[in-house]
Amino acid sequence: MTKKLVIKVTAGADAPERCSQAFTVAAVAVASGVEVSLWLTGESSWFALPGRAAEFELPHAAPLPDLLESILAAGTVTLCTQCAARRDITEKDTLDGVRIAGAQVFVSEITVDGVQALVY
Repeated sequence: MTKKLVIKVTAGADAPERCSQAFTVAAVAVASGVEVSLWLTGESSWFALPGRAAEFELPHAAPLPDLLESILAAGTVTLCTQCAARRDITEKDTLDGVRIAGAQVFVSEITVDGVQALVY
């Protein structure tokens, strides 16, 4: 059975430790061979834009751009449709590899047997 981890991160610079934990867990899982789907919602939505991860700082944490790059390279990164719309973000604005999708896709990902979902 393939292991899959779906992580929804709702926090950004407003809750840096929670945000960093989500990205760290996703990156470590990818490095461990786990299939990862990272969902950017709420304030983490901004990290779908070029350069925004570089603005994030948290002492003693891995750099967010490095974590995001590793997740994009081997996993899936999705920006919430409603969150994107509220922030006037379109697919042409996002980093290469980031898709925009809604709750139906999220639910379809987390209801598959063998999937673990985490929300930060």
